[in-house]
Parts: sequence; C-alpha cells; structure tokens
Amino acid sequence: MDWSNLLTNVAGELFAPTTAAFALAAIGLNVHFGLTGLLNMGQAGFMLLGAYGFAISTIAGWPLWAAVAVAIGCAVVFAIILGIPTLKLRGDYLAIVTIAAAEIVRLVGRSTALTDLTGASNGLLGNAFKHTFAGASPLPDGTFSLGPFTYAINASNSWWLRIVGWAVVALVALLVWRLMKSPWGRVLKGIREDEDAVRSLGKNVFSYKMQSLILGGTIGALAGVLYVLPRAVQPDAMGRPTTFWIWTILLLGGAATVFGPILGSMLFWAGLMLIKSVMRAAVPADVLSVAQIEAFGWILVGVALMLLIIFRPQGLLGDKKELAINVR
Repeated sequence: MDWSNLLTNVAGELFAPTTAAFALAAIGLNVHFGLTGLLNMGQAGFMLLGAYGFAISTIAGWPLWAAVAVAIGCAVVFAIILGIPTLKLRGDYLAIVTIAAAEIVRLVGRSTALTDLTGASNGLLGNAFKHTFAGASPLPDGTFSLGPFTYAINASNSWWLRIVGWAVVALVALLVWRLMKSPWGRVLKGIREDEDAVRSLGKNVFSYKMQSLILGGTIGALAGVLYVLPRAVQPDAMGRPTTFWIWTILLLGGAATVFGPILGSMLFWAGLMLIKSVMRAAVPADVLSVAQIEAFGWILVGVALMLLIIFRPQGLLGDKKELAINVR
C-alpha cells in the first residue's frame, strides 16, 4: 500500500472544489435548520436549480455575472413558490414537502420533453458552460505544484476553481456570522426556539421564515454552481442522496455554528476518500469489487449519520442547547 500517495489524495480532498461546494450547501442548510429550525430536506433541489440556471444561461451566450445572477434568481423564485404554501407546516410535514419538491425539480430536469434545454437524463456537458469561468481567471495557463499537490491552473479541477470556491465559502461564512449576531438573526433563533413567543411580540414569523428560506436556498444555488464547474450538470447527481450528504456534513460539524459546515465537509470527504482508498488497496478484488467498495463507503456514511443523531446530535463544534432537532 502506497501510504504517501494515499494520504496525498486524502489531504487533497480537504480543499477540493467538491468539498467547498458541499460546505457552501451545508452553510445554506444551516441558515434553514440551525438558525431558523426549518427541516428542509430539499437542499439538493436548490443546488440543481442553481446549476441549471448557470449552465443554460452560459450556453445561451450570457456572461459569467449574468449566469450567476440567473442561478440566484432561480433559487429565489423556487424558494418563494415552495415557501408560500409550506412554511406554515412544522417538523416532519415540512421535511416531506421539501424532499418532494426537490424530487420534482430532478424529475423535471431529466424529462425528455426538455431535452433541448436540460439534456434530460444525460444532462449538460461541462465543456459547454465552463469557458466563461475559466476565461475570467487572471492566472496563466498550465499546471502548478504546491507541495505534493499538482493541478491545472485554469482547467476543470483547477487551482482557479479552488481559489474562487473557498473564497466564496469564506465570504458566505462571514455573512452568516454577521447575520447570526444581528437583530435579524436573533429573531430567527427565537423562531427556532418558540415561534409562538416571537409571534406574540408582533413579529411576522412567516416573513422571517421566507427570508431565511430564500437566503439559504440562494447559498445552495451557488453551491450547485461550484459543484458542476469541475464536471457536468446531471440531474441524478443531485438527487435525494445529495441532501442526506449535506445533512450529514451539517450534523457532523455542528448546526447553528459558523465553522461547523466547513469542518464537516472537510472531514466527510476526506474520511470517505480514506475509507475507499484503504479498502481498494487492502481488500482483494475477489472479495469486494470496486463498485461494492463504493457502495460500502456510503453505507458507512449512513451508519455515521445514525450514530451522530443518537450520540452527538450537536456535532463536533455545536452546542446541544442550540440544536432544535425536535421541531414541533
């Protein structure tokens, strides 16, 4: 077993574009659940809409800033349409509705009636929409090595994407931190703890919930853009499992914290890479195939999520008093 190469691959996952994208998605979910107490099980739907909005706009010839604006606009519209009939629901009922809404987005995206627009189940090829992002890079083309890590500078899985991705994560984390300390954030925390008490103080609880849903969904849409930049837009790649991965990341790092989603994403993807790499090297192919090892890795993710909920629902950085997991 080549431990040097294995540990390099694991360490590379700590700052990979996918890790940044899921950290961003978990921050958005943290606004919904950790800050407001909304059991949103459809964050993958916001990611997919953001990815489609960005990709389709770019393919249509729109500039980078406009394509990002379209992605954000799609998330805002979806949040409003989703929130108006559902934000009066609580707990499990809201979770059921949001996961159904995300499934509707996925199924519409893979519909053959929209093949010319979304590519149906085949999706949209990455080379069709990545050029504006790569063209915005001020860095020269080629490859660059930093210690044991060597990546292209401006290609799909590039240093440029890593720099932009983690810069966006840092800015959004700073924004959420400031909002958590603001009067607006304190109202959201009050809604999480006891929305009837907040309503008795004259606050429009529905309006605050809608604002939270829009903000978290917009962050999720940006995560979707980051997620598809090193790959293609494929609707089934952002289905129900994606939402559960985001929940695992959030609960691992700690809900209602600023750095919990970021730490959770790093540990999640690095740990998953470590498990799969060790098993591929140590387990003979006649015992477990590569596909079976891949599935086994996700089984461990499910087990880890159950153990987190049972033994440490507040996560690594969270405070149990801050976690409204038993939302009425």
